[in-house]
Amino acid sequence: MKQIFTYLLVVFLLLTAIVRAQVSYTKITHYQTYYASATRNNTDWFAIRKFENEGKIYILLVDPDELETKVDEAALYTLNPMPMAQARLYYQKSSYEKALRKAEDQSKSMQNAGIQSGMPSETGITLTADLCPSGRPLDRRIFTDIFEQFKKIEQPVPIALSITGIWMRQHPQDLEWLKEMNTKGEIYITWVNHSYNHRVSKTLPLKENFLLEPGTDINFEVLGTEQAMLKNGLLPSVFFRFPGLVSDKQLIYKITDFGLIPIGSDAWLAKGQQPQAGSIVLIHGNGNEPVGVNDFISLLKSKTKSIAKKQWLLYDLRESVETTFEGK
Repeated sequence: MKQIFTYLLVVFLLLTAIVRAQVSYTKITHYQTYYASATRNNTDWFAIRKFENEGKIYILLVDPDELETKVDEAALYTLNPMPMAQARLYYQKSSYEKALRKAEDQSKSMQNAGIQSGMPSETGITLTADLCPSGRPLDRRIFTDIFEQFKKIEQPVPIALSITGIWMRQHPQDLEWLKEMNTKGEIYITWVNHSYNHRVSKTLPLKENFLLEPGTDINFEVLGTEQAMLKNGLLPSVFFRFPGLVSDKQLIYKITDFGLIPIGSDAWLAKGQQPQAGSIVLIHGNGNEPVGVNDFISLLKSKTKSIAKKQWLLYDLRESVETTFEGK
């Protein structure tokens, strides 16, 4: 009986690993925005992208209520294409549309526009770590420390990683390490689009910096990053984080027109901002901001007893945003 139990446990773990492993689409062509309601088995998804890979047409789908995403073959769905403006009317009562509107309502600020917090009634935070281009290796302490702190309480431990195309290209070994942790069920990663190049100037004013730099190809910055994710076996989420948290109203609306929800932060630790209940916390995992990482590790240690009692948890970004807007 013990051998049978052990065998079943191994099979279960293997199946879990397979489910967590994302398919790599290495021969993508004709990647484009595509908006349509997509129905299958009486379930309605919202398609936001379409592409070809090895002779098959695929769509990137969003659950308008739960904010989950998935890639599937287009032929499996009944598709009703529509412009983005019409789609937003079609899904106007969904968490997805409410989150888009909230982000647009906060578009006046040039810094830290978008959704900055979620789940204010809960004790805990949503952790986001940015992977901007960097010559330094991944700061792995973030991931090993949260796993050690939460392994008996909360598995997998959720974390949202805002990733750039250049970081993926320059750090293949670090990326594989993250994917392995995700596949093993040690962490659960929400992959957030953080632009492809993440250009930044030390001399240009904010209104001409980051994605506001004149000549920026916003289509490539968004769609190029998504393609790089898919080619590397990552599942793009429905979220976008502006490099430097810098944007303007026009740029916010460009991102929501891509069907993406801009995410800010109300607790950038390296800047001394203290997290509150429901905060979306920002640190950098690319090795460039050890102060923020040290502050987060100190925060974890200060919450050890609360974590053990399940009184202080980490929340999944998707769940955090979805819960904030459901029923409103």
